[in-house]
Amino acid sequence: MTLGPIEEELAKARAAYRNRGRWGEDDALGTLNFVDDAIRAHAASLVRRGRSFSLAQGYDESGSRATTRWHGLGRGHDTGRTWHGSSHPAADDDGAVTGVEHLRDAFTGRGVLLDVGRAVGDGRGELPDGFPILEEHLRDTVEAQGATSSVRRGDIVLVRTGRLGRVRRLDAWGDYATGDAPGLSFTTLGWLHRTEIAAIATDTWGLEVRPDEFAEPAMSPLHRIAIPHLGLPLGELWDLEALAEDCAADGVYEFLLVAAPLPVTGAAGAPVSPIAVK
Repeated sequence: MTLGPIEEELAKARAAYRNRGRWGEDDALGTLNFVDDAIRAHAASLVRRGRSFSLAQGYDESGSRATTRWHGLGRGHDTGRTWHGSSHPAADDDGAVTGVEHLRDAFTGRGVLLDVGRAVGDGRGELPDGFPILEEHLRDTVEAQGATSSVRRGDIVLVRTGRLGRVRRLDAWGDYATGDAPGLSFTTLGWLHRTEIAAIATDTWGLEVRPDEFAEPAMSPLHRIAIPHLGLPLGELWDLEALAEDCAADGVYEFLLVAAPLPVTGAAGAPVSPIAVK
């Protein structure tokens, strides 16, 4: 699928998908404002078996040498501006900080796994590199998985493509943290905005599909709208393999998720060691 000229598509998306200013000019949480105490209490009630899963990749010589991470609101420049409309990566013109340290308490809530690799991928549950995940694929995955994977306001959504599983199977780490990969289509921005999710993460290095869907080169077009305009934190390089196996086995795709980033003052993003509990 090839979209229209990049600047034309970006302009349309800026106008259609915008939360900037929704929670005040000094807001530091973005869509994490959708997570309230009631949502966190409900997420805690989802723990039935007490089984926990680390969703962080190892950082060593034998692995990907890439960090499981969140991109916060100081990242994702578009037209030279961040979430607060600033040209600075961490602070707006009045000094209000969008550093990732402000998110340290916010990443606790209902996690939901959308295993797109298993739902629409090949027999191994994997999507090919360059596969754009469309809104219809997300809907088809929810339908295939059942009611526990319904996406609600304030959810932290995890999308499994199967790319990490393929890299491990083939021992092909060389291009895992760069290069072509399956990922979210630029056209899913409407879904990301409409569902009012709190955050989204995948098992790939860039979250969005690589190469992108534009005829001309585009630098992370989904990031350029999702972070500075939606205020949506994006997670990359998450290890969803063991969690996905368990969800497929018991048919339950919702869980308590605790995924606080390292509170690095002023940083646009930070490593995270997420824990899912079922």
